[in-house]
Amino acid sequence: MRIYELTDAECEQVLGGADFGRLACACHDQPYIVPIHFYFDARERCLYSFSAVGRKIEWMRENPKVCVEIDVIADRFHWTSVIIFGRYEEIPAAPEAAGPHRRAFELFQQRAEWWLPAAGKVVGAEEHHSPVVYRIHVDRVSGRRAGPNSR
Repeated sequence: MRIYELTDAECEQVLGGADFGRLACACHDQPYIVPIHFYFDARERCLYSFSAVGRKIEWMRENPKVCVEIDVIADRFHWTSVIIFGRYEEIPAAPEAAGPHRRAFELFQQRAEWWLPAAGKVVGAEEHHSPVVYRIHVDRVSGRRAGPNSR
């Protein structure tokens, strides 16, 4: 098995086929990581997602620097991993944000049941259920792929 560095184009190809990853954010020197569903927009070079207001939204509002990690795993010898370093931007449902908001919903509707799980009620949690639409602007990416000895 060899491990190969991915080019930016190869990383974006992985992102284009993925819809699930792990978002890492931090606040007051405390890291926090959560699973998210997202939609990659190659044209805008950003990830779109949405969530109820909870810890991750509050922390990203405080510190917009985030990472997102995406894995594609066939087995322990054949996998691809991409890391995104980026910035959180909340997209309000306001006239001045109509373009980005519309683009987010165009992407969301490309997948069946796009509104799950972010629109689901979390039992016992104190989350607000007005969904927050946001995007992660991709500042840089890195990736690796493990596979056979030839690329």
